[in-house]
Amino acid sequence: MPQDSIDLLQAMPLFGGVSEASLRLLLRSAQKLVLSRGEFFFREHEPGASMFVLREGRVGIVKSWAGRDYLLRYLEAGDCFGEMALLDLYPRSASIVAVDKCTAIEIPTDSLHQLYQHDLEQFALIFMNIGRELSRRLRDADRRLFERAMAPHAADDPDLPRAI
Repeated sequence: MPQDSIDLLQAMPLFGGVSEASLRLLLRSAQKLVLSRGEFFFREHEPGASMFVLREGRVGIVKSWAGRDYLLRYLEAGDCFGEMALLDLYPRSASIVAVDKCTAIEIPTDSLHQLYQHDLEQFALIFMNIGRELSRRLRDADRRLFERAMAPHAADDPDLPRAI
């Protein structure tokens, strides 16, 4: 992968503090993907064996419920997705669809295992950074859920929290 891929990763919180040598090792078996609008990077419930860094374009996070798909939010160039499956080894929790033409870097789990064997400290740093990113996203989801619950139309609902 070219130097601009290293620069992109170094600018992301997920790879903050990770050495250039470790990023080169991660990118050695990474692939560049190009998806057209409407194509899926992956679908909800599929096994997860990689994470993605969006270089260009915009993707939508889509969750299915009762046979319908719901758009949760958008991710932009410089964002990452798919990293949850690297931590919890569960299937994908949502689908990711290209809203525009997208280019992305796919980093397979095998790359992380190679880094684990090569430099345990750098491996741990990446996983600590992933944990921080997931915590940030959880806080944001909690905030949005709370704001929705406290919307003006919710004032008459006895099951919602009340100011004390």
